[in-house]
Amino acid sequence: MTRKYPASPVEIAAHVKDLGFAICPSAIDPSLLAAFEGALADVEGSTNVRSRGSVYAIRNLLTAAPAVRKLAEAEPLIALARSVLGDTARPVRGLLFDKRPEANWLVPWHQDLTICVKERREIEGFGPWSVKAGVVHVQPPARVLEEMVALRIHLDDAPADNGALRVLPGTHLLGRLSPAKITTLAKEIQVETCASPRGSVLILRPLLLHASSASAKPARRRVIHIEYSSGALPGGLHWHED
Repeated sequence: MTRKYPASPVEIAAHVKDLGFAICPSAIDPSLLAAFEGALADVEGSTNVRSRGSVYAIRNLLTAAPAVRKLAEAEPLIALARSVLGDTARPVRGLLFDKRPEANWLVPWHQDLTICVKERREIEGFGPWSVKAGVVHVQPPARVLEEMVALRIHLDDAPADNGALRVLPGTHLLGRLSPAKITTLAKEIQVETCASPRGSVLILRPLLLHASSASAKPARRRVIHIEYSSGALPGGLHWHED
């Protein structure tokens, strides 16, 4: 299935509301791409970096690379996030995924269920808890995730054979799903492949079922994944990036 790319903020919001995702081609101009690449070059020695002989993932990117946070808070990214979430949207977490020939992997069907917070507090509906790269992570209630959106900024071409994301449209409307339900939906719903060229932004709801394949060719596929939220956390919890 080939979908028309949304062009206006209203169309973007409608796509994300109904489908759980939207692709915005050429959303990032060459100067902004260069700014992101320069910011990443400064943090490849960070303790937040996971490596298999070379860098392939960075957690807590907004802290590790303050320049990335500034870019996430500026046009055009903040405008894309606010087209979906409203004027209170702000970045709360950033990650880098860097697939290379020597660091290549696949991701099975899943929902993004974890957020980063400053400290652990026992609050009904929050859990399980974990600590990754020194930062507290927790799975919140679905209502928290429904106030979030992720912007995936493609620094390299991501066609179908280079780790493009695959999605099951509309599954973001089903709440948190059990593994058995995910398996069933993956058989029942037509998969869409989000082929994304360099400079594009893929907008994604956390609860949308998505997966990616390992790259089938020796090409790099870097994606900066920035999560935005429009709401505050309950019970005295604070976002790690607040």
